[in-house]
Amino acid sequence: MKWLKGLLINIQFFTAIPIPLELPMDKPHLEKAIKTFPILGLLQGFIYAALFYAFWQWLPFSDLTAVFVLWLAAIIITGGIHLDGWMDSSDAFFSYRDKEKRLEIMKDPRTGAFGVLSVIVLLSAKFLFIYEISQMIVPITFFLIALIPFFSRMVMGILLINVDAAKQDGLGTMFKEAAMKKTLWIYPVYLILLIATASLFLQGALLAIALFILIAIMSLLFLRHKIKKWFGGMTGDVLGASVEGVELVLWMTLWLLHYIVMG
Repeated sequence: MKWLKGLLINIQFFTAIPIPLELPMDKPHLEKAIKTFPILGLLQGFIYAALFYAFWQWLPFSDLTAVFVLWLAAIIITGGIHLDGWMDSSDAFFSYRDKEKRLEIMKDPRTGAFGVLSVIVLLSAKFLFIYEISQMIVPITFFLIALIPFFSRMVMGILLINVDAAKQDGLGTMFKEAAMKKTLWIYPVYLILLIATASLFLQGALLAIALFILIAIMSLLFLRHKIKKWFGGMTGDVLGASVEGVELVLWMTLWLLHYIVMG
């Protein structure tokens, strides 16, 4: 039951899907929420893939419409929470100030020019990748689309636990204080189950899954180093920016796979 409540906490905090329940916010339940970060990502991914498939295959709309629906769904379902982190972190990073000043900038509710420009670039690049993928779709494309949020939330959970907090308040710190090193034992289990499932039913996806794992590990190592250097540690905004950044890199990876391997 704690696992289910942990997942529901994630849906309440990290999506715009209404959960009309008062859920416990103690450490045991928040720890279960961290354990179910990848499950939240997989649920979101399956929603994106199902919408994309429905508009692409069953409904009398153009490919461009299907792409727009998927692109927009990723914004609406998350409520833009990670995009907000991306904009705040961009404003802080491009200020070229010291770490303390960057943390102050992230607290400012106003969005600066660099935040606006960075989110335009992010969303435009994602739209480009999705559109070009839509022109080269193969049967496993939809499954791989569903895995992108899965891996980005997994990276988020690992960063949350393995990077020191830059401040003593905020959403990120609240989750971090509930975490333990052993919290992450379930993440390799998720990967084993994913690979086993693909081996049984989608062998053609194994190469792409292996590449996704490699890209996620490389992104994790890069972010773990740079977050400390740029911001002095982890914050909720930085975690949100990390989710968006990892997803963009995975979309680019899927785009390149379609060009080089699947095309």
